[in-house]
Amino acid sequence: MLYDAHCGLCRRFKDWLAAQRPASNGEGGVVRLRFVAAGSADARAQYPTLDHEATLREVTVIADDGSVYVGDRAWIVCLWATGEHRHTAVRLASPAMRPVARAMVQAAAGLRRLSGGDYADGCDGRCDREG
Repeated sequence: MLYDAHCGLCRRFKDWLAAQRPASNGEGGVVRLRFVAAGSADARAQYPTLDHEATLREVTVIADDGSVYVGDRAWIVCLWATGEHRHTAVRLASPAMRPVARAMVQAAAGLRRLSGGDYADGCDGRCDREG
């Protein structure tokens, strides 16, 4: 998972995910999340073909098979990787619930804003700007 290390909300989401019990991968193991700061030298080295400016605007998840998930899909994948929230992720991924997932992501982005357009916890708002 690529996240904006300069954003307080993004860091809290990453920490919350890291503290969750991982879900089973169906092969006797568990789904392991690895966190990489978006736009960092590490991210650029590991994923040279990504648009790294875009990864600073939206949560991005890269699966082991190379699939890239962005925005609401990335949030759903993050939830899917947790033991407790996998069922919710499966429901949110359904066509009927995808608008709800998008609205949740937009609401989370809106939480980052304080009155007057300032950002909490040192967040500069890069990850909620439209691309």
